[in-house]
Amino acid sequence: MSNPVPRPAKRHRRTAASGPSASVPATDAAPTTYSGAAQRHFAIIGAGMAGIACARTLVQAGHRVTVFEKSAQAGGRTATIDSPFGNFDAGAQYFTVRDPRFARAIDTVPGICKRWSANSVQVLDATGRVAAAGLPHREAHWVASPGMQSLVATWAEPLRQAGQLVTGTRVVRIERDSVNAPGWQLRTEGPGGTQRVYAGFDAVLLAQPSVPAQALLASSALDTPLTEALSTVAIAPCWTLMLAYPQAVRPGLTTLGPQWNAARSTHHRIAWLARESSKPGRNVIERWTVQASPAWSAEHLEDDEGRVQAKLIKAFAEVTGIRAEPAHADTRRWRYAQTTHPLGRSHLWDAGMGLGACGDWCLGHRVEDAFVSGLELALAVA
Repeated sequence: MSNPVPRPAKRHRRTAASGPSASVPATDAAPTTYSGAAQRHFAIIGAGMAGIACARTLVQAGHRVTVFEKSAQAGGRTATIDSPFGNFDAGAQYFTVRDPRFARAIDTVPGICKRWSANSVQVLDATGRVAAAGLPHREAHWVASPGMQSLVATWAEPLRQAGQLVTGTRVVRIERDSVNAPGWQLRTEGPGGTQRVYAGFDAVLLAQPSVPAQALLASSALDTPLTEALSTVAIAPCWTLMLAYPQAVRPGLTTLGPQWNAARSTHHRIAWLARESSKPGRNVIERWTVQASPAWSAEHLEDDEGRVQAKLIKAFAEVTGIRAEPAHADTRRWRYAQTTHPLGRSHLWDAGMGLGACGDWCLGHRVEDAFVSGLELALAVA
């Protein structure tokens, strides 16, 4: 049985969309009734948390959407990676719930989200010793099950079934519709370099990290205030290391390393460590996800993956004391991982051009920031 998601009304962020008119993602692919303005067709580029929250809210309002995602499936930075020893949350490790609209949206998929008892997040010095008391237990840590990607994937499924989610497809150019101006059409590139044009859109909404969103607008030669606004956002990269130790699962041995399940580290290479097997609904084989510090990740962004992996494994051993050889090791590079300078408002919308943008980078770097951004952009354009 899943734990109920808290709704801390006293702590939620005040936004222009708060109040009785606020909406949440629909539970079905299409609304049963619609009494608003004329139906419009929106192209949404990106199927992470922001893009899917935006798409489903627009569908609930009675509009048509087509979501384009360059990866094989929806999820964005809530990505879950499978291995022979169990899965890893390669991006977002957990989420918190502060906005009641996010809590109500989670209620539409009961059983997916579970509370993670991380026995307080430790703060470690560079050698792995606890440098301070655990971070104050101010709010619950939540994870989606069986992996962080499950929440976005579940919300995206009705869109996929309705043919409104196009995966494995990268949008390379946004341009005016050659047949029905002033609408929009998208030039895309699919598997094997196949090219296709999707047309008939009334507006285009970018639910990508700020840098690729800005690059797409520039390569499309679009003159919009969105470009200048996007240039003010800064996002740091992150190398992620994933390790599995099946040898820890035997009589008399529960874990190989420390007894805590999550920690922030001041080691120059490592910023975060989490024992994946401690999360609810996960395989019991001991697995660790290690996220490198922003500064180290930036310095080694273009390094050979094998070299990065070796350096991070060495740092992991220094911090945790686990010097056993992992049975499985994998790395993933996130070019745009954590917002260091947010936009400062929930979304961007150029009504004259019919162009918008959303993402966690608008408000911060939390999973909920992405949800709120996608929701509020949808409410602004619906």
